[in-house]
Amino acid sequence: MTTIAFIGLGHMGGPMAANLVKAGHRVHGYDIVAASREAAAANGVAIAASAAEAVAASEVVITMLPAGKHVVAVWKEILPAARAGTLFIDSSTIDVESARRAHAMAHEAGMDAVDAPVSGGVGGAQAATLTFMAGGTDGAFARAKPILEAMGKRIVHCGPAGNGQAAKICNNMILGISMIGVCEAFALAEKLGLSHQALFDVASTSSGQCWSLTTYCPVPGPVPTSPANNGYKPGFSAELMLKDLRLSQDAALASGAATPLGAAAAQLYALYAGAGHGGEDFSGIIHFLRGLAGVSSTKA
Repeated sequence: MTTIAFIGLGHMGGPMAANLVKAGHRVHGYDIVAASREAAAANGVAIAASAAEAVAASEVVITMLPAGKHVVAVWKEILPAARAGTLFIDSSTIDVESARRAHAMAHEAGMDAVDAPVSGGVGGAQAATLTFMAGGTDGAFARAKPILEAMGKRIVHCGPAGNGQAAKICNNMILGISMIGVCEAFALAEKLGLSHQALFDVASTSSGQCWSLTTYCPVPGPVPTSPANNGYKPGFSAELMLKDLRLSQDAALASGAATPLGAAAAQLYALYAGAGHGGEDFSGIIHFLRGLAGVSSTKA
């Protein structure tokens, strides 16, 4: 059993912390939102009075926070409270620069650190089937892997500090672009009189096959478990996709990479979210592409 501090008990962090408890670990949790603390407590997480209090009693610290500025600020607050040699894991999705800054802060304090963002959404967090993309030294990754395995199905070491975030940003840029492509194809098929099922049956077994089609099909019917069959309630919201696409474009600008499709996808998701649909599943962008951005998603 490992004693773990988990800071950030929201839609992703709460289920992840609960799975650590199920795996037999002692988890001290903290979140600024009372409802998140209460939900975590119901799942066996020992709620601390502050983030620093949670960290002081732990061997491993995991953070799941909204943005890089939050990670840097929280690590600055809690590092002085940590025991020597504590392992810090950040599973937030943030910019590479902030991730590397957090690593440097940890190392200066004598701690190991891993950036380990996730793929799999809330469903993956609940089912402990997340994919973790990890950046850090070999030694830090070796320490982190058994902890991550309690929350995920696939753990990939992507290289040194910040490379976990780099992998996440690149992966989600692919996802955002591919979802738009799939949505455009279904919108075109509708205009041509081709049924959703017919297009799915062809493309899902042909060269158009991709995750956005076969697992997350953006129209009701072909994939019963996709959000399209549940009113586009988010497994992964449009506003989160927009956040990740903007991170990809910041990274492209900083590194000098050309990502014209990534830029176009970011612009489309910005328009979709700006029309009031940021809280819907990102696959709901099919409505915008049909020219129906102002119409409720339930009218698919």
